[in-house]
Amino acid sequence: MTPVESMNRYLVSRLPEYLEILRQMVGINSFTANQAGVNQLGEFSAGIFSTLGFEVEAIPSDNPKYGRHIFLKRPGLTNQTIALISHLDTVFSPDEEIQNDFFWRVEGERVYGPGTVDIKGGTVMIFMVLDALQRYHPQIFANITWLIALDATEEVLSNDFGQQLKERLNTDTLACLVFEGGTPLATKYPLVTARKGKANFQVLVEGRSAHAGNRHAQGANAIVQMAHTVQQIAGLTNYDQQLTFNVGTIHGGSVVNRVPHFAEAEVEMRTFSPEVFIQGVKNILALNGQGQVTSQDGFACKVEIRPLDQNQPWPRNPQTDRLFEIWTGAGKEVGLAIIPEERGGLSDGNLLWQHYPTLDGLGPVGNNAHCSERAADGSKEQEYTLVSSFVPKALMNIIGIVQLVGELD
Repeated sequence: MTPVESMNRYLVSRLPEYLEILRQMVGINSFTANQAGVNQLGEFSAGIFSTLGFEVEAIPSDNPKYGRHIFLKRPGLTNQTIALISHLDTVFSPDEEIQNDFFWRVEGERVYGPGTVDIKGGTVMIFMVLDALQRYHPQIFANITWLIALDATEEVLSNDFGQQLKERLNTDTLACLVFEGGTPLATKYPLVTARKGKANFQVLVEGRSAHAGNRHAQGANAIVQMAHTVQQIAGLTNYDQQLTFNVGTIHGGSVVNRVPHFAEAEVEMRTFSPEVFIQGVKNILALNGQGQVTSQDGFACKVEIRPLDQNQPWPRNPQTDRLFEIWTGAGKEVGLAIIPEERGGLSDGNLLWQHYPTLDGLGPVGNNAHCSERAADGSKEQEYTLVSSFVPKALMNIIGIVQLVGELD
């Protein structure tokens, strides 16, 4: 029996135990704003990894409304470090889970439930990989300094987690491996090699109020101006450049018998290219200033666009491509056809790729992340993960790590 066959048999034999860990994790609501739930999941996860010799460090989020980031470290015999990254939070509130009857449910090879693929299944995958490495590659397990990083606020992508993680890494860091779920394809296994960046903006319009019946001509309608500005912002979208502007929220005014003097909107911009990202920010900020809507006596609405936050794009780069080549070879060892994937959504990889070699999508395969609804006709399905993907992807990750550190049986 080959080493890979031995590891496969071991992982298959322990799969029910791994899935039981996942079941317990899914049973803990860890909505980002549910601080107590996020912290409970962090404590549970720390207990699981303590069986492999990891010590816990809990760091409060910068925003006191959120839970604690968890860093689990196992010092090695060398300074060579590998970071294994997941997150604790989900997008589902307790009320939403109850309303949609969204809990642990097994149907065939699908396991449904909040966080099964995004990303509690990824945390379980990390445990599987380390469990097998300790047993079948004990020297590698002992030599490497392992750092498991569990973000309490990934779904809102707070930058403080990335900063805390970078402070715990060193120049001997071999890789940051992100265990977000994999995309389900019939014969291919995508790994994430690039992600869009994101910038958020607040759009404020100041008009002039007036009585809607007696003095309408004296008013400068902020909502009408916002409609003009929204169209201008939407026009900045350029699909050829994979650049999108999404006006996500909008409101204004107070009562219908008054010309509204204010309106507000929030906008999100995304793109893959750092250069396009920079230009996109310049383009939307260029809309600041006097608006098109004026009162009869010449008072013009004013448009103010405020940058809120930014997360830079993660483009294809040589360090990520090198890891991708290693994992492609590891996939061949276990019969998986690996392909690159560029995702529009962000992950903690956006915070790390410029500093350390980073690869993403290493968790189990699943679908419908962020969806809690289901319909009898199948038009809506809840988030799920595929049980059949756990062992093959764990084997791929183990072999990839072994190849990365230069020791193959």
